[in-house]
Amino acid sequence: MSEIKYSARDFKNENEIRWCPGCGNYAIMNEVQRTMADLGIPKENYTVISGIGCSSRFPYYMNTFGFHTIHGRATAVASGVKMANPELNVWVITGDGDAMAIGGNHFIHTIRRNFDLNIILFNNRVYGLTKGQYSPTSERGFVSKTSPYGTIEDPFIPGQLVIGARGTFFARTIDNNIKLGELVLKEAAMHKGASVVEVLQNCVIFNSGAHREISDPEHKDDRQIFLQHGEPMLFGSEKQKGLIFDKGRLKVAELNKNNVNDILVHDATEPDPYLHMALINMGLPNMPVAMGVIRKVEAPVYENEMEAQIEKIQKTRKISCVDDLLRSGNIWEVKNNEVI
Repeated sequence: MSEIKYSARDFKNENEIRWCPGCGNYAIMNEVQRTMADLGIPKENYTVISGIGCSSRFPYYMNTFGFHTIHGRATAVASGVKMANPELNVWVITGDGDAMAIGGNHFIHTIRRNFDLNIILFNNRVYGLTKGQYSPTSERGFVSKTSPYGTIEDPFIPGQLVIGARGTFFARTIDNNIKLGELVLKEAAMHKGASVVEVLQNCVIFNSGAHREISDPEHKDDRQIFLQHGEPMLFGSEKQKGLIFDKGRLKVAELNKNNVNDILVHDATEPDPYLHMALINMGLPNMPVAMGVIRKVEAPVYENEMEAQIEKIQKTRKISCVDDLLRSGNIWEVKNNEVI
C-alpha cells in the first residue's frame, strides 16, 4: 500500500449515469469507488472490464481505464489484460446472465486458472438490459417474458460454480448493505488470485424484490448470517442463534450454556471446501443466507506462474532466435537436386 490519498469522488466519471432510478447498481458502484480510494493504489493502475448487461455499463461511469467488451467475454478479456500487464489492478463487472450463461465457460476457467482478478457478479436473477427474460439464476417457477408459465429449470448457485472450479475466494453481499459491501470488496481486492464477489442486487423494473425475504429490515437479522474469519457463526437480533454440525449437516441451534462450545467458528482459509460449500448452499426458510467472505485460501496465481516459467525457460533454452528454430529438429539440405 502506498501513501496516495484519494476520495471516492476521484473515481467518479462525468458521464450521465443511465441506470433506472432506484437500481441497486448505484450502491455497488459507490462501494467500488470508495474501496478503490481506500486501497492507496495509483489510479492509473486500475482497469475495469465488463461484458454486456445493465451492470456492464459500469466502465463508462468510472474515472479509470476500462473496456466494455462483448457478451460473456469479460473474464476472457480481463485475463488477457492481466497477462499483458500483471501490475494492473483489474476489476471485472458482470451479471448473472453475462457470467452464468454465454460467459459460463470463460467464468469457470478464469477461476480455475486463478488469475489475480476482482470479479463482481451482479445477481438480480433476471435479464434486465433485454427487458425481463429469466436468467440462469432465476428461481424455478419464475414467470417472465420467456417463461410465461414459470421456468421449469433449477438455477445456478454462483458459489457452487466457484467451488467446483477450485476457486480460492468467494464472498457474498447485498446491495443495500454499504458497510458490508465495502468490507467484502476490500478483502477481495487484497486477495492474490481470482476473487469472486456475488452481490445480490435488485432490479426495480423487471424483478423488484427478488431478495426481499432476506433484505427486509424487519427480518434480516434472522435471515442473514454475517461470517467473519475466526469468529463464531452467530446470528439473530441478539446473536441468540448459531450454526452447529449435526450428523454431518449444518443446523441452526438456539444458543445456551450447554451448546456454546458446539457453535462453529468460521475458517475462511480452510483448504478443504466442504464446509464452505455447505455455507454457500444455505437458504430460506430453514437456514439463514451466508454473507461476507466465505472462502479465502492461498494458491499459485496464473500470471505469476507464467512469468516464472518463461524466465526459467529463457535461462536454459537452446533456441534463442528464429534462425535457431529453423535449424533445429529434423533438417536437411538440398544441393544439386540431392538431399545431403
